[in-house]
Amino acid sequence: MNQAARSGKQNIVEGVGQSQTSKSGEIKLLGVAKASFEELLADFEDFLRQNNLEIYSKYDKRVTAFRKTAFRLSDLRNLSDLGNLKEKPKLPGNPQDDANFLLTLCHQETYLLDRQIKSAVDKFAKEGGVREKLYEARKKQRGF
Repeated sequence: MNQAARSGKQNIVEGVGQSQTSKSGEIKLLGVAKASFEELLADFEDFLRQNNLEIYSKYDKRVTAFRKTAFRLSDLRNLSDLGNLKEKPKLPGNPQDDANFLLTLCHQETYLLDRQIKSAVDKFAKEGGVREKLYEARKKQRGF
């Protein structure tokens, strides 16, 4: 589970880092990140099932509260000048709530990654990739 979470985060960092030089690389790495978080999501569901704990519905008031906490913590105003979180996330304190909170975060992460991937694909379709832009610039430079 730790490896899936770390892999997801690292692939986001690497994918965004490639966004200026390789749209296809960015899209691929964001897809790998999403798959890592989907793996983690399944692990949390397995943990809850194996321990006979409830998996909360997305309409459960506790999940709504988890989402509000996640949005508050991810707000840019929660970052220090050095980019560190001022308020750190805290698990609720019992295995069922803890796993459901982390499960909610995984659902949010995969949803947001899906949107980011679709946006990158749309941008690539409209603007082309770096190679296409370089080719066009070279043609223009040579007067073609």
